[in-house]
Amino acid sequence: MTTSTRGTARVPAVLVLEDGRTFRGRAYGAVGETFGEAVFSTGMTGYQETLTDPSYDRQIVVATAPQIGNTGWNDEDDESGRIWVSGYVVRDPARVPSNWRAKRSLDDELERQGVVGISGIDTRALTRHLRERGSMRAGIFSGTALDGASEAELLQRVQAQPQMKGASLYEEVATKEAYVVPAVGEKRFTVAAIDLGIKGMTPHRMAERGIEVHVLPATATADDVYAVEPDGVFFSNGPGDPATADGPVALMTAVLERRTPLFGICFGNQILGRALGFGTYKLKYGHRGINQPVQDRTTGKVEVTAHNHGFAVDAPLDKVSETKFGRAEVSHVCLNDNVVEGLQLLDQPAFSVQYHPEAAAGPHDAAYLFDRFVSLMEGQRA
Repeated sequence: MTTSTRGTARVPAVLVLEDGRTFRGRAYGAVGETFGEAVFSTGMTGYQETLTDPSYDRQIVVATAPQIGNTGWNDEDDESGRIWVSGYVVRDPARVPSNWRAKRSLDDELERQGVVGISGIDTRALTRHLRERGSMRAGIFSGTALDGASEAELLQRVQAQPQMKGASLYEEVATKEAYVVPAVGEKRFTVAAIDLGIKGMTPHRMAERGIEVHVLPATATADDVYAVEPDGVFFSNGPGDPATADGPVALMTAVLERRTPLFGICFGNQILGRALGFGTYKLKYGHRGINQPVQDRTTGKVEVTAHNHGFAVDAPLDKVSETKFGRAEVSHVCLNDNVVEGLQLLDQPAFSVQYHPEAAAGPHDAAYLFDRFVSLMEGQRA
């Protein structure tokens, strides 16, 4: 619930975590109340892409960069049609944006879209708390949502919210109607992309490589996929617990049975893991930001990559696994904590990564993965 109020910088606000810790600051964006899982993102730039990433559905994002909003808000960098975060936490919001593409301030855009935020708190202390205790449910309260409410009452409202574990969210954020992103220049391939929370830059990266992308709803069937006569199938990023995604797992299983070249990103990596028989689990505080080191074990190269995931695949790092679709191995690993960051099949054309190689806000170290997908489709055609 939100109410739009100009001059929110003077309105008191409070962030309440489910373990009882509170942070008091000032309202930022819309005034009201909001709930979600409190997570932190370590990116120094790219807040517009972060806020419009559907994978952040039902999450309150804490920006670890101290000052946010310097470049304002433009009409070109959105990754989807709206802001998806349920709340935003910043330390020092820019008073005046300065960028030649800016159309309005970040504060104004948050207010326009009804996103409740808080500023002026110690985000370093909050981030350290989340690292030590783990991501957790939280609420932001300002304006009438604070009137007469004790901290105990606010905490009770936070603790009444659903957990992220077990949450099925991908259908909430996915397109309801199929659409096509045409190839740039000569068309070379057709790809069916399953939208589980896809970011706008992803089909664009494929289109740049001569791929006509048919973006299909999360509820698409195998018949829907093969009706577009695809050279390859793509499974996108998305929010929520992959353990709830039985429909996408069944669809990916059908694609693997037909040996169609397959590429998955983020949620798509977790779906591939489940289709291969691996489990998934919730990370303590996840990986979010644009500076995560990952090693491509097939080349030995270390990449700086963009991440947004709170769940991971439970697959062995030290051996090749036998699956019903042939041999599979972990292709990428996070160098901070050895979390699985990629999978590949050795006996048919299918692979996935846990991070975001489209990385509209950068870095672009992993853009070669789209070329790897093209190579798979070339090989299958040959």
